[in-house]
Amino acid sequence: MNLRSPAAFLSGLLLPLLANAATADPVIWKVSQPDQIAGHTTTIHGSPTAAPGEGLKFNGTTDAVFLDTNPIEGLREFTIEINFRPDADGPAEQRFFHIEDKHKSRLLFETRILPGGLWALDTFLYANDDHKLALLDRTKTHPCGQWTWVSLTYQDGKMTHAINGVPELAGEVVFAPMTAGVTSIGVRQNLVHWFKGNIREIRIHRTALSTEAQQRN
Repeated sequence: MNLRSPAAFLSGLLLPLLANAATADPVIWKVSQPDQIAGHTTTIHGSPTAAPGEGLKFNGTTDAVFLDTNPIEGLREFTIEINFRPDADGPAEQRFFHIEDKHKSRLLFETRILPGGLWALDTFLYANDDHKLALLDRTKTHPCGQWTWVSLTYQDGKMTHAINGVPELAGEVVFAPMTAGVTSIGVRQNLVHWFKGNIREIRIHRTALSTEAQQRN
């Protein structure tokens, strides 16, 4: 007979539940003030402005914030969701979210602004020159000036991006867990390809989130 103490029995029940809860809870960044995001002090470029319910407004030429943290450091799988509203008169190519670690591995969310007040999503993972992937289809367009949730998911060598919880593009790429690094919002980290529009929330999930469970407007 296999006898277990009550404490051991309860521990066996609770530990898996606690582990699942820890991985299920996202890290939520409310992008509502330029000098601090989710407890992280920022480095501010330009003058991104805040308005209630509108997040931060970036002007497309000088505005950005940098955080000395990598929210997906060490993760083998993840989902990042961003709630943003791109302007129709922004630059043709914009990088609005960029993580880069000390080995130059990086993750980017980008837009391509197209005629007719439309935009297309471009996402990018780069581990090294042999392992990198960009997902972009300029025929898959969305209207500027509307709040939209975009996401990038990585799991088991597959990268997917979605719009409002609807999968749009996917591909295969090897992307090893990142090390400590820096995150920029509103521009690529070498200060080119500035974003014009608003960003109000970023969610980082420590597991690959199904598209059915993702945020949508």
